[in-house]
Amino acid sequence: MFRLTTLLLFCASLLQAYAATSGWEYVDCGSSSNPIQIDSIELSPSSPQPGQDLTITARGVVTEVIEEGAFADVTVKLGRIKLLQRQFNVCEESRKANADISCPVEPGPHEVVHTVTLPKEIPKANFVVLVRGSTVAEEPMLCLDLKIDFMSSIGSLFSSPF
Repeated sequence: MFRLTTLLLFCASLLQAYAATSGWEYVDCGSSSNPIQIDSIELSPSSPQPGQDLTITARGVVTEVIEEGAFADVTVKLGRIKLLQRQFNVCEESRKANADISCPVEPGPHEVVHTVTLPKEIPKANFVVLVRGSTVAEEPMLCLDLKIDFMSSIGSLFSSPF
């Protein structure tokens, strides 16, 4: 699950709007003044499954340079229980993932495609991942809320709001 969180964090740093599929959804909770504006996030397959490859395609626009030292606070929840709360250096994580984008990230449109193998040990549950990104100056950079359903192979979304 740690790798999934890291991947979602990185993709979150390049995206805007609301999207939903059969096993996951996201909400861009940021403002129009944030330096990262999310255009879309696509998962393949659209219903993520433990033990299988997951490809994330993230598209968005960066409106100001994202410099070394930008970070994101990530919280992973199962219901009301916090499973993980951690701060990630966005630039360092992109280097570790051998991503096709690196810091400093220049303004303009960007697309990142990244594939990981999800751990087989992910329990059948609904997870919420909250991502709050900040610039090196500690100004808001990105806000993203994700719901991921590992309850079934078809995937059903929660009915409750974030």
